[in-house]
Amino acid sequence: MKAVQFGSHGDRDVIEYDEFPEPEPARGEVLVDVKAGALNHLDIWTRRGLPGIDLEMPHIPGSDAAGVVDAVGEGVTRFEPGDRVAVSAGVSCGECEFCRDGEESLCPSFRIIGEHQRGVHSELAAVPAENLVPVPAGVDWEVAGSASLVFQTAWRMLHTRADVEAGEKVLVLGASGGVGHAAVQIADHAGCEVFATASTEEKLSHAEDCGADHVIDYETNDFADEIAELTGRRGVDVVVDHIGEATYPDSLKSMAKGGRLVTCGATTGPNPGAGLNRIFWNQLSVIGSTMATPGEVDDVLELVWDGTFEPNVRETLPMSEAARAHEMLENREGFGKVVVKPDSEL
Repeated sequence: MKAVQFGSHGDRDVIEYDEFPEPEPARGEVLVDVKAGALNHLDIWTRRGLPGIDLEMPHIPGSDAAGVVDAVGEGVTRFEPGDRVAVSAGVSCGECEFCRDGEESLCPSFRIIGEHQRGVHSELAAVPAENLVPVPAGVDWEVAGSASLVFQTAWRMLHTRADVEAGEKVLVLGASGGVGHAAVQIADHAGCEVFATASTEEKLSHAEDCGADHVIDYETNDFADEIAELTGRRGVDVVVDHIGEATYPDSLKSMAKGGRLVTCGATTGPNPGAGLNRIFWNQLSVIGSTMATPGEVDDVLELVWDGTFEPNVRETLPMSEAARAHEMLENREGFGKVVVKPDSEL
């Protein structure tokens, strides 16, 4: 089969689309004929190399994909050949205290398909059955293959970790990205007043289309000052910040007394100043969040499948142009998700 792959960490020139041994489904696994997948910033970090993660090379990246079941391994009863499925990338042990309590994303051995183990940007992918969700007929492959990671992440951040309520003010940073544009839609659906930051008029317009009530160009305005003006110096109840060092101080400044900052990543760096004086004086909460539980995945994807939420697809490319797809994410070109399809599907 053909697969996106790299044999060493590095820049985009390490990416190839070439022959790779065809996988066979082991016990508990499903062989998926991949129709479409999508990139996340995680693919960039994985390609560059992440501390503490030693990958078997060559590595196939990709945490998002959808397709048709080609075959099932021994013991699989949930799926059969011909079923339409999408990948949910979080892998847990199923046996620890957290898994037994229904908090799989807290599992001490939690890992992510495409980051810690072989990904799914290939013509065929062998995936554990528990990491697949059914896709109804009529859902486009581009939608099915691009929604799971970002919508489950944003759903857990807002509903489970930050516990948003209707009427609250929510600030979403980086609203043009995958998690950002999902978070805007989810906060709007929850009945919140949504503030969103982006860097161009086009991206700000897309954020409004997703449900943002107020948009801020962070390249021409200090977003903390803008939030102060827009809220009468009160601040927002919840900040969704997956950007990290570059935004964290202003995120804290943007929060109302008793506010919550929820984060799922740190694309500009993981070690900002703690801001403890502001945290204790304003009684703020800084909350981490990673991926989602299977139940949370089911809840949010039902709302994607029925059209309540919609992943915005900025571009669809053949997998042979995966390096260009990486370039689009690195250069922050466009709004929403970049989808890749096996060349044989085009």
